[in-house]
Amino acid sequence: MFLFSQRAPLPSALTLVALAALTLAGAWAFQLSGYPPCDLCLEQRTAYYAAVPLGLLIALASATRAPRTVLVVGFALVAALFVYNAGLAIYHSGVEAKFWSGPTACTGAYKGGQGDLLTQLENVKVVRCDEVGLRVFGFSLANWNILISAGLAGLAGMSGWRR
Repeated sequence: MFLFSQRAPLPSALTLVALAALTLAGAWAFQLSGYPPCDLCLEQRTAYYAAVPLGLLIALASATRAPRTVLVVGFALVAALFVYNAGLAIYHSGVEAKFWSGPTACTGAYKGGQGDLLTQLENVKVVRCDEVGLRVFGFSLANWNILISAGLAGLAGMSGWRR
């Protein structure tokens, strides 16, 4: 795996890309193995979807010796994405723990225009944001996302801030 370095932004950018891509791959693996995501889970993936291409752009900028300001701004954007995402994961974890109420929207699998609506609605599995569908080592996936997002925010922040 790539090593984090404040002096070498290219390995840091590639590490961010690899970790974000691995996290997305894990989320998709759980989804495809029978654990459909709720609306908040899907929203939390947005930061990862944005961070992968942004991290690749930072790596390209680093490889082409772009000005330091470009790299700092890129890492700051990635850090901001993951700080927001960690906050969203904290919110989601609070919803799961019933500390506060979550969104009223639910995720379903309706395929518009394909057959009888009533039949499809009877077979839709509703995924609620306030119920934990899976725990890994005692933590929900939202709990894990707090740790992963905070770690990626820290990595991006330290990569952009050099002495």
